[in-house]
Amino acid sequence: NSASQDGPEFMAEDAKLFGYPFPYLYDESQEVARDFGAVCTPEFYVFKKDGRRPFELVYHGQFDDSRPSNNNIPVTGRDLSLAIDRVLSGQLVPSEQKPSVGCSIKWHP
Repeated sequence: NSASQDGPEFMAEDAKLFGYPFPYLYDESQEVARDFGAVCTPEFYVFKKDGRRPFELVYHGQFDDSRPSNNNIPVTGRDLSLAIDRVLSGQLVPSEQKPSVGCSIKWHP
């Protein structure tokens, strides 16, 4: 995103300010987004660490059913929260996942 408030220096400040307990990546080349199959923003991914491989992708889907164009559905984070809760409790994350809906990624040539 080319909006100045979304620049890497501001996002790094947010990460520090809010104490993100995870690594922050600025993907200038868009290589990671391409490798993950991202198509829009926001995209949500949940990985599970297991003994067979370092990390396994168990969720790639929407945040919830809310949409900017529909104020009747509240923002809850239900889909993402359910996936995280299932991973933390040792349960399987359903394989049927709704894709994210958002602004398409503007790919660099």
